[in-house]
Amino acid sequence: MSISEPLVLVPGLLCTAELWLPQVDALGDIADIRVADHTAHDTMVDTAADILNTAPDRFALAGLSMGGYVSLEIMRQAPERVTRLALLDTSARADTPEQVKRRSDFIKLSEMGKFHGVTETLLPILIHEARLGDEALVATIYRMAQTVGQAGFVRQQRAIMSRSDSRDLLGQISCPALVLCGRQDQLTPLDLHREMAAGIPGSELVVLEDCGHLSTLERPDQVNAAMRDWLTGEGKTPA
Repeated sequence: MSISEPLVLVPGLLCTAELWLPQVDALGDIADIRVADHTAHDTMVDTAADILNTAPDRFALAGLSMGGYVSLEIMRQAPERVTRLALLDTSARADTPEQVKRRSDFIKLSEMGKFHGVTETLLPILIHEARLGDEALVATIYRMAQTVGQAGFVRQQRAIMSRSDSRDLLGQISCPALVLCGRQDQLTPLDLHREMAAGIPGSELVVLEDCGHLSTLERPDQVNAAMRDWLTGEGKTPA
């Protein structure tokens, strides 16, 4: 892979480019990396289209959590432009009614002036329990949420709720694909990643031990190694 080939990274809900900082630092020697803005629209279709409008003609694509939902919508809209796909701590499924209600409740909470409480509530299921005392990691999570802000959070939640079920799309993905998750991911459990890996022809499943939902920050060295293999390895080219 030439350094001139771009890599587009899409963060998760309430996350900024800081989510990918370890990967930007570690993989810059083999990729021209840019982090997409996924905060401007309240539908998944528009969020993906906006990223495509500013992306290069051809690019590798990686998304974590909400970023994975966006990445799958990009694959739906323009699969011929994506040279490689990495789905981290995410799901191909649409929200269940219970998940929609939880997101709606978080929106109401944030609109009542309790936006800070959203992150506080989510924190125990965002990272491995052993990392809850990691002050630097926790500070990063709060800082990212503050940067996204209440209005951006509401748009993101509405976009997530609007997304399509992408399980029917998985079998059509023909570029080299990496599926990665923390074994202790509570938000998008391992079985959802096994489902995606089984559905995408020739994909690789990587499971990180002692790791929760925010794998790029919790286990950066292991994520970096997996993504380097994904970026430099031999694989099929898009149809």
